[in-house]
Amino acid sequence: MKKLMTLALAAAMMLGAATGANAIDFKAKGQWIMSFDYGMHGNFGESKAKNNSGFKNEDEFEARQRVRLQLDAVASEALSGTVFFEIGDQVWGDNDNGGALGADGKVVELKRAYIDWMVPQTDLKVRMGIQGLALPSFTTNASQIFDDDVAAVSLNYQFNENVGLTAFWARPYNDNNGYKWNGTDGRQNYMDNMDMFAVLLPLTFDGVKVTPWVMYAAMGPGMFNKWGNDKFDAGNAWTRASRGMTSGFTGTDPLDTYGNAFWAGVTGEVTYWDPFRIAWDVNYGSASYADEKMNREGWLASLLLEYKLDWGTPGLYGWYGSGDDNNPKNGSERMPVVSANGNNQFSNFAFNGNPYIAREGVLGSTMVGTWGIGARLKDVSFLEDLKHTLRVNFMGGTNAPKMAKYVSHTSSKDPATVAPYGTSYDPMYLTTGDTALEIGLTNTYKMYDNFTVMLDAAYVALWLDDSTSTWGKNPGRSALGGDGVYDAWNVNLSFVYSF
Repeated sequence: MKKLMTLALAAAMMLGAATGANAIDFKAKGQWIMSFDYGMHGNFGESKAKNNSGFKNEDEFEARQRVRLQLDAVASEALSGTVFFEIGDQVWGDNDNGGALGADGKVVELKRAYIDWMVPQTDLKVRMGIQGLALPSFTTNASQIFDDDVAAVSLNYQFNENVGLTAFWARPYNDNNGYKWNGTDGRQNYMDNMDMFAVLLPLTFDGVKVTPWVMYAAMGPGMFNKWGNDKFDAGNAWTRASRGMTSGFTGTDPLDTYGNAFWAGVTGEVTYWDPFRIAWDVNYGSASYADEKMNREGWLASLLLEYKLDWGTPGLYGWYGSGDDNNPKNGSERMPVVSANGNNQFSNFAFNGNPYIAREGVLGSTMVGTWGIGARLKDVSFLEDLKHTLRVNFMGGTNAPKMAKYVSHTSSKDPATVAPYGTSYDPMYLTTGDTALEIGLTNTYKMYDNFTVMLDAAYVALWLDDSTSTWGKNPGRSALGGDGVYDAWNVNLSFVYSF
């Protein structure tokens, strides 16, 4: 057997040498994360047996892991292919994701798979397949509209050192049995698609970067249809998309007509006075349907000022997003969101910002419908390979106080009701009378070149308006479905090996 293996290996080496002119260069990348969380009141409710820690029915202490492996097959600078697998998240002890005794769970997922090629005799770059796409952001470094993996065709062309162009067509949803019930054959794979088209114009000058962009989305009438208790699975981003693209208030139209959405923005930064940096994001979006109650239209702007020093980077920042007025009949005045799955650098805990797999997003996946101001000391280092980032954020809602009555199902005067998917996107619906304070400290230690240990501690205090015109005398019950409002906190310890 050993002789046969030796002969086979020799033959493979000879074949590789004979075809060296057409050899493919394989490059591998990967990341292992071992993560340990301990926290309470993830939904700002009392942590007890019926809802455990408040973190999506998790225990107060949870251990989990994730593995990502990427393989690039590079034929030349003009042609390559990439496949990206993800294993997990696997919760230790949970049989559903392969973490129980005996393991062997079916948990290998395809995260990305695409080819990169260039049009001959040009500088036009083309990427086709399931890929990571994101709209630009210079403040949070994570788009609050769209930042996720999606099937798409993207084009990139650099006219000169100052002007570039990026365009893409993406298809987030299609053929998911989404069309309405016809009485005999059930749901149909018909008119349940969503297609997005975007154009970005990156402009780069001495000390200044500006990227204006626009995006349009067409949504089929069957995209949102769900019937009874039938399980409807349209991917792990479905919750973000279904809640972010509609007002959250039901009307007479059961979403059986085509919808249209449009976004536009201008993002940029000024580093001309380096080490002083100014960054901004200004975004607008609207989604319209046949029934005005389903519509959603709004904007979000953010500003960042920071100054890089030898020992760290202090910074000040703020944001403001439009919120709902007091009339649900005219839809929502919050900016529509497709799927914001990036790492928001303004917050590791209140919003989606943790760089690994720790708990996050206790207030919302995005900053839509909120305002806030914050201060941070970023990458403070007094010892080699040890860095600290301290954040303090004070924030509140921009939605009209009257809307709390509709969200909490306590209004009987208006015919508009809350849709089955709740307050439309965010776990917490904050009005202008609600405020929150977040304090977070992230510590990272680079033990080896490819091995990092992160200790992240975060705390969010929440104050809900208990006036009779908003949540009432017991805001914990009307807003959270329990008794009392409790502050959320979590401590995460992560061990990360990347290569």
